[in-house]
Amino acid sequence: MRYLSTRAASSDAASSKSFCDILLGGLAPDGGLYLPESYPQVTRAELDAWRGLSYADLAFAVLSKFIDDIPADDLKALVKRTYTAETYAYVRGGGDAAEITPLRWLEPGLGILELSNGPTLAFKDMAMQLLGALFEYVLAKRGEEINILGATSGDTGSAAEYAMRGKKGVRVFMLSPAGRMSDFQRAQMYSLQDENIHNIAVRGTFDDAQDIVKAVSNDAGFKAKYRIGAVNSINWARVVAQIVYYFKGYFAATQSNDEKVAFAVPSGNFGNICAGHIARQMGLPIARLVLATNENDVLDEFFHSGAYRPRSAADTHATSSPSMDISKASNFERFVYDLVGRDPAVVRKLWAEVDAGRGFDLAATDYFARIPGFGFVSGSSTHANRLATIRDTFEQYGVVVDPHTADGLKVAAEFREAGVPMIVLETAQPAKFEATIFEAFGRLPERPRALVGIEQLPQRVETLDVDVQAVKDFVARHVEA
Repeated sequence: MRYLSTRAASSDAASSKSFCDILLGGLAPDGGLYLPESYPQVTRAELDAWRGLSYADLAFAVLSKFIDDIPADDLKALVKRTYTAETYAYVRGGGDAAEITPLRWLEPGLGILELSNGPTLAFKDMAMQLLGALFEYVLAKRGEEINILGATSGDTGSAAEYAMRGKKGVRVFMLSPAGRMSDFQRAQMYSLQDENIHNIAVRGTFDDAQDIVKAVSNDAGFKAKYRIGAVNSINWARVVAQIVYYFKGYFAATQSNDEKVAFAVPSGNFGNICAGHIARQMGLPIARLVLATNENDVLDEFFHSGAYRPRSAADTHATSSPSMDISKASNFERFVYDLVGRDPAVVRKLWAEVDAGRGFDLAATDYFARIPGFGFVSGSSTHANRLATIRDTFEQYGVVVDPHTADGLKVAAEFREAGVPMIVLETAQPAKFEATIFEAFGRLPERPRALVGIEQLPQRVETLDVDVQAVKDFVARHVEA
């Protein structure tokens, strides 16, 4: 299995790389994102054989399609150590921790795939815990170290830090938008005292933080000197790990592989739903991929109009589903690469416009007409919608959902189809967003005992302006210390 940049010529064999080569780097040198030269296909016989597998065994089967430069026994051991009932022990309502991602039916044909039973109570743990294990393994084999530079709108940061804390050969520098996350999210990150974890609050939006990460990654000299790597969803390993739970959710929702399902996915950076797109391209019987946005509806606008218009920081709304307060979806480039027939020249042209602060419009092109063939539909949700959905879901089903999952449920309701189960991917546990839950129906959600009072713990964070050089100086100072 070889990987190419979305901006490199597919015939350029010299530019293709193995999984381990791209694991540590994030962005390709040309600024593009890595994807397999072609998507591996899953046969009906394989689907039949995979249906009864445990999560860890299913993960090994799926990942083996994409990773052939880690010995099979080593990869299986890594996966087994990652996906354990002990790691994913925060199960609500008497669920089975051994399931890792239990499917909770709300009513016939409508279910929530629980992805937030990991240590930071967010779906990001599903991929990040594996990424931490992979990093430590590859770095040890190569005798190298890495300095991870990332940006978070809420959940990626804590998931990355919990996955990497104490890992040999790894330092984490995580940027977050100052004042734009929930108190719980800030406390999860900033209260960590591990020496290899460094938090930087940026006086701006998530997009500002993400732009800084990209700018540093595009400085080849700095990146090489300070061994800069990435754990954001631009990292291919994050995406490939998320493919696994689409298969797990499909098997949980169906009796046979003749059936189809739909997945509704709250989406900001397009990484989670990109994994669903790839699972569908592999042959998983997905009827629809329902993309749900909040008031920052750049992606919803594209799927309705063909226009991709990233907003400025001033025009990016601070909402009650803050992990989706994103107006430049990093992983969207991966989908567009497939949409335009994997033509890197087209991608380069389109992202030259994006990088110049403009955007592009495919409405009058054949590309836009291809979207239905990829199974995508979309919708958006507002603060009022979230409150109503949280309240209604509790009143009807006795289930409390977080604001992002509420966005997914609201948009999912617009696209339900008789005979096709609709699976909403859970984003986080409601304990991470107590203020919004309380506003919805006047009571606080339960939180795991180990996390009670986390906001009162001492916090360690540096606040910086939106300044690429200031971040570079911070990284250099701590690496060289």
